Amino acid sequence: MSLQIIGDPVLHSKSPVIQGAMLAALGLDVEYTSHVVRRGELPQYLAWARENGVTGFNATMPHKEDLIPLLDEVDPAARTIGAVNTVCLRDGRWMGFNTDGAGAVAALKDGLSMDPDRLTVTLLGAGGAAKAVALALSAAGAERVFVCNRTLSRTQALCAQDPLGRLSPAGFDADTLSGLAAKSQLLVNCTNLGMAGCPCQFEDFSFLDALPPNAAVFDAIYHPAETELLAQAKGRGLRGMNGLPMLVNQAVLALEHFLDRPLDRPAMAAVAAAALNQM
Repeated sequence: MSLQIIGDPVLHSKSPVIQGAMLAALGLDVEYTSHVVRRGELPQYLAWARENGVTGFNATMPHKEDLIPLLDEVDPAARTIGAVNTVCLRDGRWMGFNTDGAGAVAALKDGLSMDPDRLTVTLLGAGGAAKAVALALSAAGAERVFVCNRTLSRTQALCAQDPLGRLSPAGFDADTLSGLAAKSQLLVNCTNLGMAGCPCQFEDFSFLDALPPNAAVFDAIYHPAETELLAQAKGRGLRGMNGLPMLVNQAVLALEHFLDRPLDRPAMAAVAAAALNQM
């Protein structure tokens, strides 16, 4: 049994540390490594993985959406989202799952003591992670999730996938973001703006001024630990959380898929968090 995380970039990923610690705590001698796979190389990677004993892998950017048509079977929830982040080889078939959304909801409850039920949320982005988080927030009872993206047709397509009708498409200009932030108790960033290695950054942070004093900011990025968005939020006295708690919680769910059995999730999350703190 061998496990990996693939992406580009991916060598910065903390998943090997998290998964390695949990596997060791379970008494399993299983290797979990990072593997750079560039866009367009997925078919070759899947063939290589099958031949080299890889029984499962996590996927990060830019592969979460591109994997869908290449897999033998995709979990219905992941297909609705249109992205997978966890792939398992079972009975010779590649099966895809998505643990991002459930991991994000768990992180909000654990890290910010925020239950999505009845919240109004402004969510930035319309990619694979944004879809997973937005749909999970809706399913968890959020009253309204405003999904903001520069390409309105993309966010309209995302919102149309919500069977509960709680997602609303919106633009990404400063005035729109400020207007929506004023109505929200939570702002979530699911874009790559501010990520280490990404040259892109928010043009301005004035929309943070519109958030209510009791609001929180959740940046799904975890490298760097404090993005400029979180630094700006802190400077305004707002609570903030990076993507590490989401990473930990989705990793526990992913390991359940890899092992095909339930785990003691709080215990595993504690193991993973302890491993990260020792880095």
